[in-house]
Amino acid sequence: MIRIRKPLCFTEIGRKDNQEDYLYPTNADATTKIFILCDGIGGHDNGEVASMTVANVLGNYLTSCSQIDIPTFETGLSKAYDALDSIDTNTAKKPGTTMTCLCINDDSYLVAHIGDSRVYHIRPSLFDKETGRGGILYQSSDHSLVNDLLKAGELTEEEARDFPQKNIITRAMQPHLQKRYKADVYLFDDIEEGDYFFLCCDGVLEQLSNENLCEILANSELNDKQKLIAIKEICDGKTRDNYTCWLVPVDKVTLNRVSNITQVIQAEEENQNIIVETGIKITNNSSTSPLTNILPNPNISIKKIILYIGALAIFIVLVWLLLRYMLK
Repeated sequence: MIRIRKPLCFTEIGRKDNQEDYLYPTNADATTKIFILCDGIGGHDNGEVASMTVANVLGNYLTSCSQIDIPTFETGLSKAYDALDSIDTNTAKKPGTTMTCLCINDDSYLVAHIGDSRVYHIRPSLFDKETGRGGILYQSSDHSLVNDLLKAGELTEEEARDFPQKNIITRAMQPHLQKRYKADVYLFDDIEEGDYFFLCCDGVLEQLSNENLCEILANSELNDKQKLIAIKEICDGKTRDNYTCWLVPVDKVTLNRVSNITQVIQAEEENQNIIVETGIKITNNSSTSPLTNILPNPNISIKKIILYIGALAIFIVLVWLLLRYMLK
């Protein structure tokens, strides 16, 4: 019911000494349903081992499942944490990694992330070239210090661009955590032919803005491979970190319904309370700040509001007529 064209990717070392990014699977085609990108934590031991371990264990488990819902994903995530525990070297700087995941079901898709690697759902038909706006249906919200300060109003978008602690993340997968960090998990069924999914690490985001990404994907003169090349050229020779991405083009969609029904599990970093919401529509298109991107649908229809206003107006007129009669 949801068909994709051949997924495309690149993974480059940048100006780093070693490659700590990892993509799952190593080979993908139009039948692939699970896509994972992990970015090993820099400055920690064996970041490349952590990213490979999480991606493979989580990916292999999800691939073995016919449909991926939130409980299924959480089970896979727990298995990935168990695998991290088994490779713990008991050093002060424990290995760790971010995690970004896309699962394509028959009639929905699931996205999840931990850390500052991102996942996008982009609809190029909504992009406005004149304003450079539109097109992003979903953008994950970074688990990072700079993003927390942006949301709290402590930093402006301009200040955030050159913030000295921009690479500090507030959530990551590491072995033997006292409390394992939960992923932000979203399940959507709003998907159309021509959409794109884009998963990338923060190294790509060093150079690539939301406007550039949307403009490239909306360029009808480029095929999928040329679009990926255009994205890569923005990073080549300029990005300091490793830079890696998945580009997943949606070819055809046949659904029995389009309802935008979403289930969300968001875990707060400190107390890990679980919030479940339904009926969520994603409309944000921020170019520099990764926002929460959640706008709840109104519960009261416009027709009901008009009826309430009309009834109130009639009541006011009747009271005015009654008072006028009594005063005579």
